[in-house]
Amino acid sequence: MSAHCQLTGAKPGFGNHVSHSHRRTSRRFDPNVQRKRYWLPSEGRHVRLRLSAKGVRTVDNIGIEAAVARIRARGVRI
Repeated sequence: MSAHCQLTGAKPGFGNHVSHSHRRTSRRFDPNVQRKRYWLPSEGRHVRLRLSAKGVRTVDNIGIEAAVARIRARGVRI
């Protein structure tokens, strides 16, 4: 599960390549997942998260403490 966002739960979507002759082959739509390191003041340490671009914007809006609480509520260990 490399292309997986810890905060939003975004995973790859699946579809088809459609050529000019309309032949179809399988493809994946991967989310834009990045590794980001944040300082977590409550624990006095850095946490490294795998977040999609939308997840990074969510952390910017709600803060790292609330984001970590959401991630832990989903059952992901940090």
